[in-house]
Amino acid sequence: MKSAVETLNPTRVRLTVEVPFEELKPSLDAAYKKINQQVTVPGFRKGKIPARVIDQRFGRGAVLEEAINDALPKFYTEAVNEGELNVLGQPDVDITEFNDGDELKFTAEVDIRPTIEIPDYSGIEVVVDAIEVSEEDVDKSLEQLRDRFASTTPAERPAADGDLVVVDLEASVDGTVLEDGVAKGVSYTIGSGQLLDGIDEAVIGLEKGGSATFTSELKGGSAAGREATVKVDVTDVQERELPELDDDFAQLASEFDTLEELRADSRTRLERMKSYDQATQAQEKVLDALIELAEVPVPEKLLKDEVETRTHNLEHHQFPSMGLTWETYLEREGKTREEYDAELEQQAVKGIKTQFILDELVNKEKLSVNQEELTEHLMRRAATSGMTPDQFAQAVVEGGQVPMLVGEVARGKALAVVVEAVTVTDTNGETVDLADEEDEDGETVTASSEAGAEASDTAEGTTAEDAAPVDAAEGEGDDPAAKA
Repeated sequence: MKSAVETLNPTRVRLTVEVPFEELKPSLDAAYKKINQQVTVPGFRKGKIPARVIDQRFGRGAVLEEAINDALPKFYTEAVNEGELNVLGQPDVDITEFNDGDELKFTAEVDIRPTIEIPDYSGIEVVVDAIEVSEEDVDKSLEQLRDRFASTTPAERPAADGDLVVVDLEASVDGTVLEDGVAKGVSYTIGSGQLLDGIDEAVIGLEKGGSATFTSELKGGSAAGREATVKVDVTDVQERELPELDDDFAQLASEFDTLEELRADSRTRLERMKSYDQATQAQEKVLDALIELAEVPVPEKLLKDEVETRTHNLEHHQFPSMGLTWETYLEREGKTREEYDAELEQQAVKGIKTQFILDELVNKEKLSVNQEELTEHLMRRAATSGMTPDQFAQAVVEGGQVPMLVGEVARGKALAVVVEAVTVTDTNGETVDLADEEDEDGETVTASSEAGAEASDTAEGTTAEDAAPVDAAEGEGDDPAAKA
């Protein structure tokens, strides 16, 4: 086999491959064997049909097509390795010349990972929000904790703001009750804003057994985005009683003996959370600055595939689960389809550039991922997925996604290298040290590692390292059977 590489642009090449006919013999033998197992010919046992009979009965062209489809991935891979190419995605294959007994010639155009020069990033300077926790912040945190320990008692009076009511709901559109618009025994705290718009005004003033109707735009279900008439029946009214903020409450709600100790712990937790948020903000700003500095060409086909994948996921997975259509989604977002498409492409471009830059940094810095780092990242991903760590790990292994997770962790470490080398100050002019930060649970995490993983994940899965082998039938141009 002979191959040559022609550079079409910084992110795309054309491979020209010439394969002597004798090198097709293993694939030709395999084609006869496969066809032998699939067909029957009177007078011959299955699997024992001579090649000449298969040619006569089914045509030599069918055998050659099967052989080419079997051989192309192998010869394409050999050409890629010979050219030392880092390919992305599926190639566009065109069989340019082939006759029975003669050499096979084909071309394969494919995107490649561009060569990237990492710029000097030591001069990057970013400003982030200062960590400031006010007394009001602490008071709000304690009120939220206090709310969790509220008790309820039956209220022999009309419902008021802050009460817990139990309601039955029935939503109608154009006079027809929706099949998925009926709910019974729904507990709702008036004023929480966690149910339909307009329900607070409808139930305030109603006693147990009272009813009212109101109109509201449905947020989900079969009529999401449409105006509905909602009938609400109040089946119970309960008054919520909050515990006093004192030492007894501190002992009830925490491991502390006094309210003063609980307040101090709440302040520490808020500072820790804001510190983590500050680190995330720094990571995002540093990454944006790094992308601005680096020259990163984006493969057109890779970008097109990424945009199509994201749009497909939105249409076929997210919309159905939220009961949305393009019309209702765009109305909710306050955008036109053109504006949405432009933003989506911008996000995809950033995701691809992020992956390319951080991958190059991984190689440059010779970063690796150990088992402990991978396990920690897997635990975090499992928490956000709603699955247990064991379930998530099993899904990752069965889906062949372990290399993807390793890549996410490695990119996170690469971004951490950059963040630690740049200058980060807060809005008070103080220098911020992001070498190690703690998350909201108090666990120490390496600054930037998680943000780098999340930022780089946008382009994951589109590169050809994980792509399926090329099939002749997927290439553009001449059909193998016609050529044969």
